[in-house]
Amino acid sequence: MARKARGNSAYVVVSLFIFFGLLYNRCIYHAAVSYYAVPFSGVAQPRTTKSAADFTANKLITENFRLGAGGAAPGRRVISTAPAIPAVAVAVPDWEVFVVASPEYSPLNLDEDDPYVCVFEQGESSPAIPVGVLPFPDRSLFKCESPRSARRRKVNKQPILTLSSSLINFTSPPENSQPSLLQWNFLAYDSITTADDVVLFVKGVNNRQGINRNPTELRCVFFPGDDTINAVKTAVTSSIQEVFRCKLPEFPAGKKQLIKVSLEIVGPNPIIVPTVAFYNPPLHLPEPETEPGTEPGNKKSKLCAATMVYNVAKNLKEWVMYHSRIGVERFILYDNNSDDELRQTVKNLVQQQGIDVTTYFWPWPKTQEAGFSHSTVYANSSCKWMIFTDVDEFLYSKSWDDFHAPSQSLLHSVLPETGDVAQLSVACLEFGPSNRTSHPTAGVTQGYNCRRKKENRHKSIVLLDAVDFSLVNVIHHFKLKPGFKTVKVKLEDMAVNHYKYQAWPEFKAKFRRRVSAYVIDWTRQENPNSNDRTPGLGYRPVEPEGWAMRFCDVYDEGLKLLTRRWFGVESPAGLRLAWQSR
Repeated sequence: MARKARGNSAYVVVSLFIFFGLLYNRCIYHAAVSYYAVPFSGVAQPRTTKSAADFTANKLITENFRLGAGGAAPGRRVISTAPAIPAVAVAVPDWEVFVVASPEYSPLNLDEDDPYVCVFEQGESSPAIPVGVLPFPDRSLFKCESPRSARRRKVNKQPILTLSSSLINFTSPPENSQPSLLQWNFLAYDSITTADDVVLFVKGVNNRQGINRNPTELRCVFFPGDDTINAVKTAVTSSIQEVFRCKLPEFPAGKKQLIKVSLEIVGPNPIIVPTVAFYNPPLHLPEPETEPGTEPGNKKSKLCAATMVYNVAKNLKEWVMYHSRIGVERFILYDNNSDDELRQTVKNLVQQQGIDVTTYFWPWPKTQEAGFSHSTVYANSSCKWMIFTDVDEFLYSKSWDDFHAPSQSLLHSVLPETGDVAQLSVACLEFGPSNRTSHPTAGVTQGYNCRRKKENRHKSIVLLDAVDFSLVNVIHHFKLKPGFKTVKVKLEDMAVNHYKYQAWPEFKAKFRRRVSAYVIDWTRQENPNSNDRTPGLGYRPVEPEGWAMRFCDVYDEGLKLLTRRWFGVESPAGLRLAWQSR
């Protein structure tokens, strides 16, 4: 009798562990559902006639059913009995896995009462957190944490994406036939089609800056599903960095179907790079909405701005509102997997401020140069000139101090109308923490007023039609077509105020990962003298002594005073800037 009681007690304990594990999973998922409800909503069933039963998961069983970030909940073996969602999984840094749902089943409907989970090869499970929707064709993207046990294996299998309600008690032996995980650093991850060719973005082929494979060593391959045997192959016409240009494919007339695209490395044993990229019709930045009763036109905006962003919502409103008043007509944000209030901030800028802001989901690690290359194609039909700066960088000229109000002409007047000048290189002045220990609520232009004396690096304003066919760019500057040239703007005429070394809680976020493909992450003990590194900073996100007053050679309040005059509004609580929350 005592033995039976002990057995029942053990069963109750195990059941409670599983219950609370699932509850934890649901709580994490609920937060993500609230954030991503808009792009994922409205689709409850697959968008094709293909039966979901065709993708039923194999038996995935474990003695230790793990849930959550690194936690372990001992429990019975589990199996996914409900249909799995057809998907492909990619290992990315920090022991995370991107799971890309099949386009036929995307965007997936989210239900906080029955969240998605990733079930790994030994049966371990972790929450599948919705991240966004990859475009063209739409594919729901989830992020899962890799189980600790899997981190010791050299080769891991792709997890199965399924609903948490499909996990039930089971006791059969395990069996797993999932393919191996794809790797983020050897992957064709996006493509964009022009009227003349296909631009393909691939990691792992040209690994070192300035050293590129000859296009004759490569082929572009186009194929439906996984049928690489009958792939259509075309010549590669350019191979630089992560950007490859391919001749357009010709397909036999017949049934329309989704076509994947990748790169083949030719040789005695050809290798096709794993891919999550699809071949699509020509893609362009959508034209801005026109006033009722007017015909949409083909007129390009004179000046746009493109940047890559990660968790910049708190600074974005200030950056966009300021630049929109001095001449930037459209903004294109390449969202590098943000999980802050970016979407709501963009929505407010569009709906409340009437500013044209477009977000392009670009989650892949260390792909800044490729994202900028993409933007020159994506926006070419809508924008004439493009600014390439970051959200902590503000264009400013001392000559503007004489203006009582901002004007579109301030930036437009510096753009050459004719001639061979196609890129303006603007010097950066780097501001330090300015004795601050927290983020300034009135914005970076108000909070940081002390900078280094010497300029460091430059950012660019580029004529898109003059960008070289290769689309190659380095540190925000592009190679130009023959016959065009770059001109450095005199520092006294215009500069970029770069609020680079901010209060430590803000600045240490840079340790997460550098976005450039060719700049090492700061946590790696390599290349200590790189200009990308911060002087006196080590390899760990530990605040150096005296950080608050570092990089302070010159007090400079030019832009601070100008923005207060242009954007300040008196209120009962004192002066409030236009971008401050009420």
